[in-house]
Amino acid sequence: MEIRELSPAQALARLHAGALLVDVRAGHERALGMAAGARGIAREELEAAPGQYLPDPDAEIVLICQGGRRSQLAAQALAARGYRNLCSVAGGTAAWETADLPMLRPGIDADFGERYSRHLRLPEVGLQGQQRLEATRMLLLGAGGLGSPAAFYLAAAGVGTLRIVDDDVVDRSNLQRQILHTEARIGVAKVESAAAALSALNPRTRVEPLAERVSSDNVERVLDGVDVVLDGGDNFAVRYLLNDACVKLGKPLVHGAVHRFEGQVSVFDAGRQRGRAPCYRCLFPDPPPPEAAPNCSEAGVLGVLPGVIGMLQATEALKLALGLGESLAGRLLHFDALAMRFRETRLAPDPDCPVCAAGRPFPGYIDYARFCSGQ
Repeated sequence: MEIRELSPAQALARLHAGALLVDVRAGHERALGMAAGARGIAREELEAAPGQYLPDPDAEIVLICQGGRRSQLAAQALAARGYRNLCSVAGGTAAWETADLPMLRPGIDADFGERYSRHLRLPEVGLQGQQRLEATRMLLLGAGGLGSPAAFYLAAAGVGTLRIVDDDVVDRSNLQRQILHTEARIGVAKVESAAAALSALNPRTRVEPLAERVSSDNVERVLDGVDVVLDGGDNFAVRYLLNDACVKLGKPLVHGAVHRFEGQVSVFDAGRQRGRAPCYRCLFPDPPPPEAAPNCSEAGVLGVLPGVIGMLQATEALKLALGLGESLAGRLLHFDALAMRFRETRLAPDPDCPVCAAGRPFPGYIDYARFCSGQ
């Protein structure tokens, strides 16, 4: 059956004359905005039970989707079920908006809808997920090689609050990989430089810069109120400290590390999954000797490598915030840039771990600098 098409202006006129305007897009699509006066009924639901939504088969029904194709198909399905007065809007909602006809954006402002439109089109994210991201608070330790790409993508994705902790200042040698910073901000505190870059990218994200070094004395204050922790440092003492604090406080820790041409990523979530997920100490019960683990300033690092690892950390952090997919908890992902190869190692919780073993009380913070120096 040939379904008559109306222009958006003609559809609006029929709406004013008493026709039913039905938007057959999915809910996450309608969240981006829909024709004012339209009733939202997803095509699948409408076709499954048309009588539930449209009891009068003689009523004038105008269907609209995003571009015009789905509304045509929905109209044909309704015609086959006995509906006799059907039209479809040519060009759909896109044409309606281009014609500057009235739009309804329930619960969101224009900036939110435009900025996050690609997330809002994902059924797995949608409006509810994006609002969840906007309510999420994340801690990023380090505004350097790993923290730079992670922070950029987390802010761009719409994470509501990023607390960034780093006590260093921007140096010219950082610019080869630490893309948050610029030549003009050499000598500026890294957290202030990061705040400037991220605010320019997305002013909706609140940046909390903390220009201090994390220690046993302040770690719980630094982690207070955050939902996800990302380790973007290259200091073993702080890695162990963050791990222990996250186990104690029940926060997921997204781990990342780089060395020369190789990197690794994992999620340590033992604080919330005692006995089921490992912590960092389960993987490395004892730190390597200092001579076996030089940092980037001593061993060097391929400039793009922290970008790959930091981006993977941001991906894991977003999945944790949204409750999507399978996290890297219990898995260590290795990346070899020279071979362009990933490999995965399965990690099991250590039943005798001094920090995360099931039923074991928190042992307290230690002298992590001394622990990592092997003294």
